[in-house]
Amino acid sequence: MLFNIQCKDTEELFETPIVQQTAFWSEVKAQLGADTRAVNFKVYQSDLFHRSMDDKTIISSDILAIIWQIDRNHSIAYIPYGPELEPSEEFQGMFLEELSESIRPFLPNDCILIRYDLCWQSYWAKDEEHFDENGIWKGQPDSLTQEFRFNFNTHRWNFKKAYFNILPSNTIYLDLEQDTDAILRKMKPKTRYNIRLSARKGVEVKSMGPEGLDIWYELYKETAARNHLLLNDISHFEAVLKAKCNNSRSPADVRLLIAEWNAKPLAAMFLVMTANRGSYLYGASSSQHRNLMATYALQWEAIQLSKANGCTEYDMFGISPSPDPAHPLYGLYRFKAGFGGEIYHSLGCWDYPLDEEKYALFRASEINSQGYHLS
Repeated sequence: MLFNIQCKDTEELFETPIVQQTAFWSEVKAQLGADTRAVNFKVYQSDLFHRSMDDKTIISSDILAIIWQIDRNHSIAYIPYGPELEPSEEFQGMFLEELSESIRPFLPNDCILIRYDLCWQSYWAKDEEHFDENGIWKGQPDSLTQEFRFNFNTHRWNFKKAYFNILPSNTIYLDLEQDTDAILRKMKPKTRYNIRLSARKGVEVKSMGPEGLDIWYELYKETAARNHLLLNDISHFEAVLKAKCNNSRSPADVRLLIAEWNAKPLAAMFLVMTANRGSYLYGASSSQHRNLMATYALQWEAIQLSKANGCTEYDMFGISPSPDPAHPLYGLYRFKAGFGGEIYHSLGCWDYPLDEEKYALFRASEINSQGYHLS
């Protein structure tokens, strides 16, 4: 199925709307000390898509893998939102199995598994039986059912559903090919009202570079404390702002947007534009003056900026799978759904063990949150 498989420089990663599969993201991770690797491959179209009679067309694609050293003697290969190439459902497990075996030689000798954080659409999001009478998605079935379906047509039946998803597996996409009035009309009335309210109250959004990093981090620390979130070091965000890949095939345009009222920062976010997509990557807000609706002003500015820069879609990046008030991301669901986009559910994280015995130990340590010490 796959051929011409070879390592290449990460700067040669193809242009893609998926931020986490770009040369830009490789540079961000490299600045933070990670080992990143790009692998190129080719495949016949007829081997990927149902009912394709074209046995001559060749598709070239690639993946970005990030090597995580989990202890002194073991690592894993993490592929964030990759591969981008999404075969027809009946070919997916078989394709990913062959890809896993094909990239094995390009991974460290101590690599015990490949973890794919798949952005492919969930099988159960395409099935009407998995939605209730109000059109609300019921979610994924149990892991054994997922694994049975995912491993269909594979030779080894080797894929395991990871216990946790790393990147969000549920998001909302906005269609930016409409004019701004049409985008506003698709929003919920309360969202439109709040956008206009923030403008009337004098909330202003400006774009900043590294000089705005301290402002961002103060808002971020406040948000993390309020929501009991793990705090990333400021170096993480500094890397996002400083990574430059303008000479690569997959650069990114990064904006740090800060919403202010009377020169007081109230909210901030990172907007990343890659290929035809604008993505809301990180957000933070103050607990003060929430009645001024600064977060709505911020998102509306990001949407307009993305559209003005040629993007045809906008990724709200991360919601709960359904409007369940008990879910920790319910607040984000309610906020982001107001902007009127289409909800998208992906398959999430899947593991392909390269060393079965050590993978079993890793999996046990992961579920028990006891660390990754395997030796």
